[in-house]
Amino acid sequence: MFRKLAAAFALTATLTAPVAEACTRVTYLGPEGRVLTGRSMDWSMPMVSNLWLFPKGMKRDGAAGPRSVEWVSKYGSVVVSGYDISTVDGMNEEGLVANMLWLLQSRYPEDDGQTPRMSLAVWAQFFLDNFATVDEAVQYLRAHPFDTVTKDVPAQPGKLTTVHLSLSDATGDSAILEWIDGELQIHHGRQYRVMTNDPPYDQQLAITDYWKGMNPRETLPGTTRAADRFVRASTYVDMVAQSDDPRIAASAVFSVVRNASVPYGVSIPDAPNLSTTRWRVVADQKSRLYYVESAISPNTFWVDLKELDFSEDAPVRKLDLGVDMATIHAGESSDAFADAEPFPFEPAD
Repeated sequence: MFRKLAAAFALTATLTAPVAEACTRVTYLGPEGRVLTGRSMDWSMPMVSNLWLFPKGMKRDGAAGPRSVEWVSKYGSVVVSGYDISTVDGMNEEGLVANMLWLLQSRYPEDDGQTPRMSLAVWAQFFLDNFATVDEAVQYLRAHPFDTVTKDVPAQPGKLTTVHLSLSDATGDSAILEWIDGELQIHHGRQYRVMTNDPPYDQQLAITDYWKGMNPRETLPGTTRAADRFVRASTYVDMVAQSDDPRIAASAVFSVVRNASVPYGVSIPDAPNLSTTRWRVVADQKSRLYYVESAISPNTFWVDLKELDFSEDAPVRKLDLGVDMATIHAGESSDAFADAEPFPFEPAD
């Protein structure tokens, strides 16, 4: 038994070093169709993350040069921005959720001079704008492939953005999208409920299969490494309260995400890229509630998408939260949005 545990820990450590920016995403499949998706945002530097309301009918492009994908948004959405130059998380009015997380081993395709292209800054927004379900999104990707294009991380010149993307919808369906060796890998199905960071998703699934043979009441991996967080989140999401009560369900998901979070301000000398959790969000895809929690604010607040105007004539609106979401809000906060000019997605070229 102890030899098996030692082997598992060794495998986890090998596959997850070095650690870069970290995050955890989990989807809760509760009773009576109660579906929620929660995630943490772990980042090594203070981060500007605001909430934005984007109405339907917005004309967009992929911000990747002359062959950029072009579209007009079919659905309105509430999103979290990264530095107000990209969409890193959000839910649309149909309950589709997109979560962008770090994946060090992402390798994007070389430009072949023909394939349509899209900046990573707008990748998540593309899905929120265009699809009501995960299945619609996956079918589109298979029929209309495009390449994504990366650029340096803001304020970190020379460090390329390397991410993967999860999608989930109000039916509980999920998909994980990863660019591995220049090819888009799609894991599609209700079983793909948890995502963290490195290693690539097929290896994370293999690690989790090993831990299924262990008794979770006696031992679970407890470090902040991505594979350990993956195992804990996968285990606890089915152990927490299973309820159709929106408040209980949201509390259960937040408890899982907090368990997989990195304590604020943690610093380890031999892990310079260990990233503290800056904020957490939980999307209730049945009730269309979007909960937000900053690591440095005492309150959790939420936005009821049913109270927002996503019509084509509606303005873009912003809820200014400041660095690390330090601005304090409490309770339902739809009225706190103010009209704003949409932020420009960072071009990849």
